Amino acid sequence: MERVGCIVIGAGVVGLAIARSLALRGVEVVVVEREGAIGTHTSSRNSEVIHAGIYYPQGSLKARLCTRGRALLYDYAAARGLPHRRCGKLIVATAAAQLADLERISAQAAASGVALQPLSAAQAQALEPALACHGALLSPDTGIVDSHALMAALLADAEAAGALLALGTAVTAVEPGATGFVVHTESAGEPFVLAADHVVNAAGLWASDIARATQGLDPAHIPATRYARGSYFAAPGRAAFSRLVYPVPKPGGLGVHLTLDLGGAMRFGPDVEWIDTVDYRVNPARLAHFETEIRRYWPGLPTGALAPIYCGIRPKLSGPDQPAADFRIDGPGVHGLPGLVNLFGIESPGLTASLAIAETVATLLD
Repeated sequence: MERVGCIVIGAGVVGLAIARSLALRGVEVVVVEREGAIGTHTSSRNSEVIHAGIYYPQGSLKARLCTRGRALLYDYAAARGLPHRRCGKLIVATAAAQLADLERISAQAAASGVALQPLSAAQAQALEPALACHGALLSPDTGIVDSHALMAALLADAEAAGALLALGTAVTAVEPGATGFVVHTESAGEPFVLAADHVVNAAGLWASDIARATQGLDPAHIPATRYARGSYFAAPGRAAFSRLVYPVPKPGGLGVHLTLDLGGAMRFGPDVEWIDTVDYRVNPARLAHFETEIRRYWPGLPTGALAPIYCGIRPKLSGPDQPAADFRIDGPGVHGLPGLVNLFGIESPGLTASLAIAETVATLLD
């Protein structure tokens, strides 16, 4: 049986960042991915936003890894020539009662070391004439990045350092041994077994399933993963805004916000639909909800302009009407199995935090 230093399960942006980090440290890494390409789920079905670290409780993993990851990601994108732009964003109060929410958001961001600039309605509209609001917060450090180019660069770095990628390979069981692990996989209907000193479960939507397939892992350390689907709609034509526009957050997500792609096109979303299975069909019945939400900050949205483009699914550890859960990065100190790291609930800001998450996992495996 062939043996490697580490098997990383999942070739999304986080799994690839972890593989790169470990390979650059001299670890022999194999990345196993059930799909036929990298990053086909959460990593490529999102807003591609580089988050500043605004919304997360002080000291949480999301807060710490977002701010650290944001700095690392901007540096990495610049060094590798990846398409990105530090365009900034506005968080807007679309009703006078939400001005208190802006103050709360600003205080929370400041506690995590993130500076926001308060703007009056007139100041915000001077920056974005199409905007309607009662006040806003300007985040100059928010940006956008080409997530596909990012993942391709991470994979290229990992492979250059000796990592291998096995696509179309599903993990069926993880079995702790006297030293390390035996990982059972299946590819094109054929079983294959690989031994490893370490295993990193970065399976995203299926991380809890992989954990349940890990022998000897106490079920108390396996959270339920909830699926929150978010649809995206696009408006054709010239962009009416030069910055991202976010409403005050709502339970389960950040509201139907306006983001820009690197070509300047506008897209809106995601909303929040709680679902039980992975289903990427955009629900056309959501259109009226989108139009209502968007017109709160962009009353000039032309009638009939929105068209569905795609949707994504966020792996959440909290359900409807529950406080947002933090990332979970469970190493041996949590579950007691040496050499195993499980990552649960890696939703937004996972893309932004990916390089910082990789640092954390590498430290747990040292």
